[in-house]
Amino acid sequence: MNIENGLWAPGTQLPVERELAETLSVSINTVRRAVGELVAKGLVQRRQGAGTFVMPVADSSAGTSAAAPVGRRLIGVLVPSTTYYYPRVVDGIQRVLRDAGVGVVLASSKYDLAIERDELRAMRDSGVQGLLLVPNLHIMTDPQGYVDDLRDLPLPYVLVERRPPAPEPDDPTSYVGTDHGGGVCLALRHLRGLGHQRVGHLGRLRTGTSAFVAQGFDDATALLGLDAVDDAVDRREVWTGAEIAAYVRCCAAAGVTAVFCHGDRDAAALVVEARRQGLTVPDDLAVVAYDDEVAEVGDVPLTAVSPPKSEVGALAAQLLLRRMEAGDDALCHRVEIQPRLVVRASCGASRIKVPD
Repeated sequence: MNIENGLWAPGTQLPVERELAETLSVSINTVRRAVGELVAKGLVQRRQGAGTFVMPVADSSAGTSAAAPVGRRLIGVLVPSTTYYYPRVVDGIQRVLRDAGVGVVLASSKYDLAIERDELRAMRDSGVQGLLLVPNLHIMTDPQGYVDDLRDLPLPYVLVERRPPAPEPDDPTSYVGTDHGGGVCLALRHLRGLGHQRVGHLGRLRTGTSAFVAQGFDDATALLGLDAVDDAVDRREVWTGAEIAAYVRCCAAAGVTAVFCHGDRDAAALVVEARRQGLTVPDDLAVVAYDDEVAEVGDVPLTAVSPPKSEVGALAAQLLLRRMEAGDDALCHRVEIQPRLVVRASCGASRIKVPD
């Protein structure tokens, strides 16, 4: 389990019961019973009004914890969520750090800036020697100012799946992330090779990646000479069933034959609604999703851009370890990894070579 293998280090707050139930695909009652057993065994403690935390294990002689022996290095990892997108990023981080004999203190900001601030302070106070950070830049009023302020941290850090939004040319921030624009271009190039010309984008607003995906769509359609139909290019914070139904009608009326969706769940809902309105997928409407979290489930498995989540986490951990060893001589690294395109039934054909 995550407590035994060190993913949830002493003092780490556990995800809320609802998140655990969704992640493990069990009922909330099952989670409550399991947590109750952990409390009875003294492995976790419930704090009124705060949550459930992994118990610190005191050493009788030196006051150190059994999970963090004397001399063992610790890395703090702060992510927005422990249930969607980031579990595979954390898996990559954990694999590298475990091999290096380094422990992990994991915390989730739950997309809340106040929690993010408190968790970052708590990790600094816990004595970690480095930080891997996924800050909520997309909901900040001054995201570049926040990134600039991170330079005052007294320990090395690397941003993960985030980058300075408006950096100066000599910005020293190191980061590892997904080349979202490159992934979108892979998908649209594939659709063009299948003969699609009039395309749409059913997108999102105010997520950590939505702006990069939207820009990637605009850049790729211009590069590839595709006709991005204005009425079928739409982004919202949340898509309701009625809005997706209206979007399908718009695509049908405008002659749109392919839609790029951000992300899987909206794409799956689009496929269901298109079929309900009498369209066949992929013959009448090809669909490609971005995320590849749940794309392969459903009656029509979704072709999807698959961000290299585990690889991003692993490379970020390797980079942080090198920065910790180099100290003040550490070089700045800016790394982007291109996603894969996983071709399934929703676009109607296997990958083919597309001429430039």
